[in-house]
Amino acid sequence: MISDATNRHGSVPVQTRNERFTSTDVHDFPEVTGREATWKLTPVDRIAELISGHLDGSRYEFEAPAVEDIDVAWVPRSDPRIGLAGIPEDRASANAWTMFEGALAVTVGGEEHRELVLTRSQFGSGARAAHTLIEAKPFSNAVVVLDNAGSALLSENVEILVGDGASLTVVTVQDFDDDARYVATHFAKVGRDATLKHVVVSLGGEVVRVNPAVTLAGTGADGELLGVYFADGGQHLEQQVFLFHQAANTRGRVNYKGALQGEGARTVWIGDVLIGPDAVATDSYEQNRNLVLTDGTRADSIPNLEIETGDIQGAGHASATGRFDDEQLFYLRARGIPEEEARRLVVRGFLTDIIQKIGYAPLEERLTAAIEVELAGGRR
Repeated sequence: MISDATNRHGSVPVQTRNERFTSTDVHDFPEVTGREATWKLTPVDRIAELISGHLDGSRYEFEAPAVEDIDVAWVPRSDPRIGLAGIPEDRASANAWTMFEGALAVTVGGEEHRELVLTRSQFGSGARAAHTLIEAKPFSNAVVVLDNAGSALLSENVEILVGDGASLTVVTVQDFDDDARYVATHFAKVGRDATLKHVVVSLGGEVVRVNPAVTLAGTGADGELLGVYFADGGQHLEQQVFLFHQAANTRGRVNYKGALQGEGARTVWIGDVLIGPDAVATDSYEQNRNLVLTDGTRADSIPNLEIETGDIQGAGHASATGRFDDEQLFYLRARGIPEEEARRLVVRGFLTDIIQKIGYAPLEERLTAAIEVELAGGRR
């Protein structure tokens, strides 16, 4: 029932999250109507060009400082690493995959901790496709930030390969201009005893949809999926998260938090966790929290958990959407803090709980300042 291509691949409903139809060819998927489970909460009319239109898949400009043990280069579609992390499950992702001419590859080597910020703000006004590959070699250690800004009409696939024993943090920051529309799917494959921290930060853009799909493929793999978002009036910010415990003794944590203010502000979070039949001794938990600041907003939050083995350490999920905690406000106002400032403190503490877990101080400071501007109702 959740497949985008069931009308071409039989009438039997998809039974588990891992059984969705996949293809790298956009023509294998039917046209999107907006009634499909994966699209029904998305304003498909506002991103129709990215789902079905022609996309410019040529190279674009970016900024990346030289960092020892990290190589940034364009690679052809024939690069053997492309497709190892995952294959598109929806038409927008497949459209970008069909159209891209070359992939921007970030390759991390060495065992010393490295940090790279890759800034992208020159996508232009036309509809574009992009493909990004991030590979952490075995036992490497790095933070890679994809800093997206400016105007954009972009559909992108990001592949993340984490080698055995490696530790990688990938942060994608959506700080686009108000008119930007951005659709991205992140595929990640985590090796034996490796760790991936994946962080989605969405602040700017008219429509932003970032869907991470992480597979804990190696024994002892660890995946921490974090997200923070702040939707203003008229913005649509969406995340559909998939964490697949494929191997034994894996650990997963999914924690997304968002705030909404202004007429027409909309957020969507769908969290799918699948513990496969071989994923014994799994420890997994997912949660989503949304803080509604004004009337006229809407937050959809749907956590899902599937378990295919009876031998696990623990698994759970939670979701909550609400207004301010009256007890917190009372506590602060009772100590002489004006109500408006008290509300700002509550929201700041709510969102910075995620920001402080990123583990990259310059970005944490910048995002904290951006949240302050959001709360003040200004432009970043």
